[in-house]
Amino acid sequence: MTARPAKACIVGAYEHPTRKAPDKTVAQLHAESAAGALKDAGLTKDDIDGYFCSGDAPGMGPTSMLEYMNLKVTHAESTDLGGTSYISLVTHAADAIAAGRCNVALITLAGRPRSEGLTGTAPRVRSAAAPDMPWESPFGLTTVNGYGMVAQRHMHQYGTTPEQLAWIKVAASHHAQHNPHAMLREVVTVKDVLDSPIISDPLHRLDCCVVSDGGGALIVARPEIARQLKRPVVKLIGSGETVRFPHPGEIDLTVSGTAISGPRAFAEAGVTPADIQYASVYDSFTITVLVQLEDLGFCQKGEGGRFVADGNLISGVGRLPFNTDGGGLCNNHPANRGGITKVIEAVRQLRGEAHPAVQVKNCSLALATGTGGNLASRHGSSTIILERE
Repeated sequence: MTARPAKACIVGAYEHPTRKAPDKTVAQLHAESAAGALKDAGLTKDDIDGYFCSGDAPGMGPTSMLEYMNLKVTHAESTDLGGTSYISLVTHAADAIAAGRCNVALITLAGRPRSEGLTGTAPRVRSAAAPDMPWESPFGLTTVNGYGMVAQRHMHQYGTTPEQLAWIKVAASHHAQHNPHAMLREVVTVKDVLDSPIISDPLHRLDCCVVSDGGGALIVARPEIARQLKRPVVKLIGSGETVRFPHPGEIDLTVSGTAISGPRAFAEAGVTPADIQYASVYDSFTITVLVQLEDLGFCQKGEGGRFVADGNLISGVGRLPFNTDGGGLCNNHPANRGGITKVIEAVRQLRGEAHPAVQVKNCSLALATGTGGNLASRHGSSTIILERE
């Protein structure tokens, strides 16, 4: 295989083990996650000269967190694209490194939605000044009913069935049984999913992700620095991102921004969907996975239901192993923003550090992709392609 160049490499990855943290602050979870990633990389905080975070960072983002963690950096950035922010931030860190603004960048996420009693069944609390508020707030758009609309439209347009969506949860549960930190470790069946209560028709409770506290961190560094560390080298070789919103007359609930970010990432990496050995796919709901798999080109639009059925996403069984940590559907969804965990598990797979029962053999090419916001309205989309050197 021809060696592909990389602007930067992921050298540290850490997922906070807690799923409920009533005794910790959000800032503390950020700092503990940062410490875990530094230990994983074999670095100290004095090696960090770049810092990246998103809307979950308390206070004034980097301004508050840099002081709290006592970091001295030459570059800092905050980007908020919802749950996919951290996938985008890997690219942003790599761009900053390539531009000479920093050498070793830290990315952190943390939150306590479970301890704070938050769910996706109530309207999001947003600024009254948001331009969309007067048009959506009176009608009570929530996270879950927005995704329910997407699922209904996909079923109407393409004949997708609840049973097919359920297979996505089944696959996630097969992987989560091997993760001691996963919130839901019990293997479920298609019948179990369909027998769980309807939350927003046609989505059942088991079609929805967990709500968890926790956090995670990543460290991105120059390739020459990565090669000096005693860890497998994981290169960023392709990326893409976009923002999608309902242009007048151009609304299609069955298409996500991944239809733009995915092809951009594949083109930059010089690979195709058929080359991908493992995929981390944002799974706020089962329908989120199905739409993104279609938009990435793993199957044609409308064929996602057939693609995910019958265990096709189960590691060691199907064509495309996905979310081998159990994902947001079974493992965790810290801060209601699960993008960072998608990158962390992709790094584990490429290093050969996933659980032996779900580790993809000789995994050298992986993808992490996500959406943030609401597929039914406005959302960010990010895709990165990673390669083991």
